Amino acid sequence: MCSFVCPHGAIKPVLIDADTPTPDGFECIPATGYPNKKFRIQISPLDCTGCGSCANVCPAKTKALQMRDGEQQIQSQRKNYDFASKIEVAPEDYNKFTVKGSQFAPTLFQFSGACAGCGETPYIKLATQLFGDKMVIANATGCSSIYGGSYPSCPYSVNNAGHGPAWANSLFEDNAEFGLGMRIALDNTREKLALSLNELAQKFPQIAPIVEQWQQTSDLDASKQISNKLCNALEDLLEKGNIDKSDKQAIQDILSKENDLNQKTVWIIGGDGWAYDIGYGGLDHVLASGKNVNILVLDSQVYSNTGGQASKATPAGAVTKFADSGKKTSKKNLGLIALCYPEVYVAQIAMGANMNQALTAIKEAQEYNGVSIIIAYSTCINHGIDMSQGMLIMREAVQSGYWHLFRYNPMTHKLILDSGEPTMDYIEFAKKQRRFANLYKKNPAEADALLEKAKQNSLALRERLKKIQEEN
Repeated sequence: MCSFVCPHGAIKPVLIDADTPTPDGFECIPATGYPNKKFRIQISPLDCTGCGSCANVCPAKTKALQMRDGEQQIQSQRKNYDFASKIEVAPEDYNKFTVKGSQFAPTLFQFSGACAGCGETPYIKLATQLFGDKMVIANATGCSSIYGGSYPSCPYSVNNAGHGPAWANSLFEDNAEFGLGMRIALDNTREKLALSLNELAQKFPQIAPIVEQWQQTSDLDASKQISNKLCNALEDLLEKGNIDKSDKQAIQDILSKENDLNQKTVWIIGGDGWAYDIGYGGLDHVLASGKNVNILVLDSQVYSNTGGQASKATPAGAVTKFADSGKKTSKKNLGLIALCYPEVYVAQIAMGANMNQALTAIKEAQEYNGVSIIIAYSTCINHGIDMSQGMLIMREAVQSGYWHLFRYNPMTHKLILDSGEPTMDYIEFAKKQRRFANLYKKNPAEADALLEKAKQNSLALRERLKKIQEEN
């Protein structure tokens, strides 16, 4: 769990053979369920920002991690991390689509320049662990572009084979179309490859079963394996087959596009300022496209990167720039809007409230052959909160009814409301955050009314989601 929530990818679970020599001070414990293995959680002392999210999320009565002075830890833990970073041993029953299993997958987004305790980056990090070297990312301008691609460093990294996500940034107003263009380009390239392969399969029946399997395989990991098998078969044809010049050229052309043979997953990523406001027209265009793209909205409910101005995602009563006396209008409901498209997968998640639900939604979105949109509650320093408690705040957001967890899958035509009835008062939750508490200083005459309005809106939304669930 500590690795799962780390905003900076600075925590690595280590599972190694019991007889593996380790450096002095590299203390391990016996791995539960694996008699010949030992286990350790290793921190990167040079990259940890000290946000404390890992220690606070630990469910143990005696915390497995404690916050200590970084300077005192650097020397001893630096060599331990260097040793641990070279180890890639996963459990025999490794399943990356579980909370524990996902953290044994390589982290291909780490050490970003995001604020300590950022609520956005854990979602991106998790996606790279699940789909990393098959991801093509269109990223909207905003926080995710600043911590995602600012020189001289880049947090998107590669695995041991030198492969990682392909990432590019576009503007607020056209990022959705930018990502859609990526999908269309990939599809067109694959269609051309399929034509060439089918022509070859007719001439060389020995490769026909492999070509057919390649065309029918949509799973990302399986696609890579069958693509490698296909390339080997084509190379065998070049070496052993009696082929003419044109066929030889066709095979060489296909092999030159070896990377395009693998299935890719396109992710369109950005904040609420992009998705709800400036880029919404393009986003709606993509929602209606029917193309196989995944949209991840990092919903911090303000324009975070430019100082916390109000956006259409900002709830009523929040004090932000351009809403100094509290935002008077309600939060735009992007989830309900997306639900108007029956062919779109829609989910709303909050990692700190339900890790399994967040992971399941990301997995289901990827598996759905169509448009998917995931709206992820992202705590932010502009909320005026203790950033070390970000995951707790996400949990309380759901417990208070401030944020609802749900998943709608067009394959089943069912909406599943994953969050229960509120067990905490909405206004009590809101007052713990400076953006709402300041309302009583800035606009005391309307403070209670604005927060009550926001509370009633949230309750009404829950009833609406329940009705949709029952109708399905």
